[in-house]
Amino acid sequence: MPISPETRDRLTASISQLVRTGRHVSSRAAAKLYGELPSFGWALLVPLERQGGQRCSALAAQAGVDISVASRQLAALERSGHIERHPDPHDGRASLLRLTPQGVAALAEARALRSDWALGALAGWDEQDGRLLSELLDRLVADLESAHMPGSPAPRPRDSDAAG
Repeated sequence: MPISPETRDRLTASISQLVRTGRHVSSRAAAKLYGELPSFGWALLVPLERQGGQRCSALAAQAGVDISVASRQLAALERSGHIERHPDPHDGRASLLRLTPQGVAALAEARALRSDWALGALAGWDEQDGRLLSELLDRLVADLESAHMPGSPAPRPRDSDAAG
């Protein structure tokens, strides 16, 4: 049986609140780690950690932002010492971006902050509830990413979890 309109409305309201809460928490962590760098700096660093050196265009696609936006943010990450540029061995005109030890440390610190926050927030949960929510959220993310919004381009394929 499909979900009722009341349940649908409650779910969409809860998802909206979850997104707002996530943005707030993300921006607090980003402010501590990166100063003025917006929270999607995380989305640019995690793929470098997981997959190694990449071009700006690949990182922009993974983060779901325009190349010009990614370029500005990557320049800020480079200035702050989190990433460095190296010549692309396959195309001397291009650069590959790589994490520096400082970038690795920043990601580890951000993960520790998120972990501490989550442990406190979920202290009243048991293992079974945590696993169930995790499974349902994975399902929800997959369903949302594959759903086609009327009047919009087809959704992009789901990449590996960039949230880390």
